[in-house]
Amino acid sequence: MALAAALVRAAAPMLLRGRVAPCSAPALPPRRLLSCSTTSDAPPPPARPLASKLADPESQLPWREAQAEILRDIEPVVQLIKDILHSDRYGDGECVTSKDEIIIVEKLLAYHPRAEDKIGCGLDAIMVDRHPQFRKSRCLFVVRTDGVWIDFSYQKCIREYIRKKYPSHGERFIQEHFKRT
Repeated sequence: MALAAALVRAAAPMLLRGRVAPCSAPALPPRRLLSCSTTSDAPPPPARPLASKLADPESQLPWREAQAEILRDIEPVVQLIKDILHSDRYGDGECVTSKDEIIIVEKLLAYHPRAEDKIGCGLDAIMVDRHPQFRKSRCLFVVRTDGVWIDFSYQKCIREYIRKKYPSHGERFIQEHFKRT
């Protein structure tokens, strides 16, 4: 039992802060075993707040700055894509302009996890159309030089871009700002 308590005291700072605590870190107070049948009428001790609640606002500053930088970086591309997909700027089956195509290819498609598979034998154009399975959804398609066209997820592209450009904050940003990964 003493060994288990020592292990808990040693591991708790790492789990709470997500990093190894320095050797001079104060030990956690010993915990008592709570069971369903209590012998005293005293209420149990209050629960400790989560590590994120313990952190002072100054320690959150680097995350907030990184978050703001990532948002500033991706917002123009996200707004462009939403405008392309959700306005009548392009009709179903219509290819985007060369200006929009350059932005889509350089800022999105280049970061798709399977970009080479999507482009295949070569890129002819980027097209907007309804998804073949989900007819209410409009999406982007790569039109290849062999005439085949294949859809791609702009959100996958943005996630990968964030992971590569912001390795220390990318995963946290994705978890907090994207519905699914």
